[in-house]
Amino acid sequence: MVTVPGAAEATGLSSGDHWRILCEHVMGPHKKNYQDCVYADLVPGQDAAVLAVADGHGSAAHAHSDVGARYAVEIFGRLGKEFAERALGSLPLPRLKADARDRMPRELVRCWQDEVLEHARRNATGPGPALPAPEGVRQQDLVPYGTTLIGAVITPGLLVGWQLGDGELAMVDPRGKIRLPLDSGRPELGDETDSLCSRQAWDLMRVHWSPITAADSSPALVLLSTDGLSKSFVDRQGYQDFVRGTYERLREQGPSAVADDLPKWLAQAAKYSGDDTTVAAAWRAAASPGGTAASPSATAASPSGTAESTWTGTEEE
Repeated sequence: MVTVPGAAEATGLSSGDHWRILCEHVMGPHKKNYQDCVYADLVPGQDAAVLAVADGHGSAAHAHSDVGARYAVEIFGRLGKEFAERALGSLPLPRLKADARDRMPRELVRCWQDEVLEHARRNATGPGPALPAPEGVRQQDLVPYGTTLIGAVITPGLLVGWQLGDGELAMVDPRGKIRLPLDSGRPELGDETDSLCSRQAWDLMRVHWSPITAADSSPALVLLSTDGLSKSFVDRQGYQDFVRGTYERLREQGPSAVADDLPKWLAQAAKYSGDDTTVAAAWRAAASPGGTAASPSATAASPSGTAESTWTGTEEE
């Protein structure tokens, strides 16, 4: 499901055979427009989930960044489901890994550029130079739509995450250990961040490839959030405590109770950060202690025995 401003019916809780999907957003205080967007859905007929959050930059130079964020999550949702189908099918593993590392970032950026340029053409007013064809993209035509993007595809045998810009992707294992595999390790400078409107944005995208080689190695919780959440805490430990608390509440009270409380938690975070705050999460009850986890996929695409990898753009592993 896609959440866009005004689509309140798309927030809350969605359930599949194994995953429980939660998503919620809160507009920052004193903000005139909501710049974030979120996507969270299950792959029909499969034990797989696709999540995405985007944070439009929102400044005067990025006047249509809310549109850019919406296109970003919609495109990731479509391409993410296609990637999940390939992961669940018979695509050879080396090809699937190359898709995650090379094809997916380039296709995400190309499709996003096509959409925002078409939006600009439809809404052009007054005299001025014609916008170029997509193959002749000028960066200044993309800047008004600038946005970050974080996305994840989760199947029984694989978790892959992609990130461009700020925000967080957190993974919690069945024992409660928290990891931030796409953390860049460098602080953002003020409001500056990598963006879909950046030059050669595909080379800036961070990718995490995480095989699920045994039933007990499946993550219990995958949580994506825009930086409005992490900025509400004084340090990274505060953010991790929030993730841990969410996981513990899911285990103890279940997803319905957490879905009811999530808007209040995010509103409190937005009050401190002053920013839009958005979360998309997938929780696997069977992966928590005491549950019976489903076995990883045994298809030809199963990544059993393949090492975990994280990389940025075209850098070597």
